[in-house]
Amino acid sequence: MAKQVGLLKLVGTLGDISFYKSFYGFLARRKTGVDRKTVLRDPRFQRTRENASEFGRAAKAGKLLRDAIQPLPKHARDSMMVQRLAQRMMKVLQSDTVNGRGMRTVAQGELSLLNGFDFNINAKLDTTIHTGFEARFDRFTGEANLDLNTHFPKRDIKAPHGVTHYKVSFGVAALNFDALKSICVIDESEMLSKDSIVVREVSMTAIIQPGLSFPVVLLMGISFYQEVNGEFFGLEDRRFNTLGIVGIH
Repeated sequence: MAKQVGLLKLVGTLGDISFYKSFYGFLARRKTGVDRKTVLRDPRFQRTRENASEFGRAAKAGKLLRDAIQPLPKHARDSMMVQRLAQRMMKVLQSDTVNGRGMRTVAQGELSLLNGFDFNINAKLDTTIHTGFEARFDRFTGEANLDLNTHFPKRDIKAPHGVTHYKVSFGVAALNFDALKSICVIDESEMLSKDSIVVREVSMTAIIQPGLSFPVVLLMGISFYQEVNGEFFGLEDRRFNTLGIVGIH
């Protein structure tokens, strides 16, 4: 790495020398690395090609899930969610024992590794709500159910200051990783008062197409609201709403 001197500072490429501006001033360095054609064809980069192929499939699988759950709480995502989900999908892909290296897929992997994934690392599901629940799915009928136990909001719901109400969301998403297509259906509870002494069991149902052969993901989320003059306003602050995977079928 060399430092540029003189009145004329260059930015760009000239031959095999790259000129650029950095924290340390205007610098110059010789271009290094391997050209794209070599990476695509040279046997020495076989592992590189395999890794890139599998990472690409994992990234597409993550995007498929993200797109499918758009109707669920929109502000229950942290800034690193895309990267974290891609990493989790990569672990699923690497658990594929059917296909060889470079050809492994998410669909053939151990999808249960997705269970418990939180889309908002700042508000994990198990730290936001402290009561039991049961999520079920019947593939024959396409019916998914969520039963949230009776709970005491002041004790069992971790809500930010100023919140008056909260809502529970339940979603069922069928994912076709080969065709990159999805189906998602959601159900939501009514507005639940944070000041209630007790909230009796909350039950929700979401029904998708019966008899689907694709993997199915069950999701649960909690979003918070402020009531002002009879209107409910959702929080824009991403730190508090939560969304997590609670079942894989």
